[in-house]
Amino acid sequence: MPQRPLPPLDLLEPFEASARLGSFTRAAEELSVTQSAISQRVRKLEDLLELTLFERGHRTITLTPEGRELLNGVKVALQHLAAATHSLRQRDTRPFLRVGADTSIAQLWLLPRLESYLKDDAPVALDLMFSDDEKDVLSADVAIMHGDGHWPGFVARLLFNDEIFPICAPDYLERNPITRPEDLLDADLIDLDYVHWNWMNWGIWLTEAGIDPSRARILIRANAYMALLDATRAGLGVTLGWAHMVDDDLARGTLVRPFEHSIDTSFGYYVLLRQGADEAAHGLAQYLYRLCGPR
Repeated sequence: MPQRPLPPLDLLEPFEASARLGSFTRAAEELSVTQSAISQRVRKLEDLLELTLFERGHRTITLTPEGRELLNGVKVALQHLAAATHSLRQRDTRPFLRVGADTSIAQLWLLPRLESYLKDDAPVALDLMFSDDEKDVLSADVAIMHGDGHWPGFVARLLFNDEIFPICAPDYLERNPITRPEDLLDADLIDLDYVHWNWMNWGIWLTEAGIDPSRARILIRANAYMALLDATRAGLGVTLGWAHMVDDDLARGTLVRPFEHSIDTSFGYYVLLRQGADEAAHGLAQYLYRLCGPR
């Protein structure tokens, strides 16, 4: 398909300003050129298009139907061009820092805590990679990962240890009194499908609490922790909560602990910093680490 020649920008811009302001003189003032320059460029555009764009009167100009049609297209084109150049300038001045996390820690802990970092004149914008695939998360310069603290190519610092306990909605607890771990055998349990080797499910938790898990009743099983929390908030049963990750729900009262017993593990969440990462990555890693206070 042959390309159609486009009118030069230095002709379209004076036309748009003249049409918008209804005056060659006012367009000249806005564009910091002379009135005769505006008039000449609009005339050159008309000659190029072989169309009359303005009806010229004594000190007045009025768009012709062809002029109004052209103005509609030119306004949109100039707006898109301005937006594109602004985006490029932003990208040039604020490089992106890639940050990774699994979907649970990202939604429950990380995202609510990024606002103060971004408001504090951070030198970077963030490119977030949230995934339950470890390879995806480890493509980042800074990551939050659950495990034992050993990831080749990264420096890992403990963010918080695992502390895991039953949680449920207040109305579920009213209907189903639970005051000790043994009462869980009569409860509707919402369980995590055992995908990651270092995550805990009801079978492991009950065993650690000295209870036979074969006697438990699993009502719902899902492979996404956020889905478990949604089902639990809806009052469908009891699931396992990780300290720090469900703190906001507990503070709001949307979820409650039926009793205080919890299980600790040798695993936890770590802030990972890629070896050789730049100063901005170091700064974000330190910010994330400080959020949980001194160790």
